[in-house]
Order: sequence, then C-alpha cells, then structure tokens
Amino acid sequence: MKITEYSQVEPFTTKDGSTIRELMHPNIGGSNSQSLAEATVPVGCKTLEHRHHGSEEIYHITTGSGLMTLGN
Repeated sequence: MKITEYSQVEPFTTKDGSTIRELMHPNIGGSNSQSLAEATVPVGCKTLEHRHHGSEEIYHITTGSGLMTLGN
C-alpha cells in the first residue's frame, strides 16, 4: 500500500470552481475501488453533477452542509 503525504499532493481547480486534493484514488494506490479527496467548495456554490463508474467516493463534510443524489 502506498502512503499519501498530504504536502506532496497538489490540489487542482475543477470546472465548477471547487478545489480538489485527491488523497486516495485507484490510480494513486491504496485502494481498488474507493476515492478520498479533500474538496473545498466556495460558499453559495455547488459541484457539477457527476458519476464515478470505477470507484466509490467517500464524503466527510467538516463545515457547512451538502445535498447528494445517489443513483437515479
């Protein structure tokens, strides 16, 4: 298993303006089917609706609130 060092993971900005730092992803190592990322969404904004066909995403909201659609 590969250990991810936080300071070594470069964040990127998505099309919707969110800042993402992928800490665990099937392409990075450590998991075959799960993704764990730190996401910062600006106040009053939202992420674009999207799907993950090859992995599950784990959400842990530390500040604010969110609404998620699962499946259809």
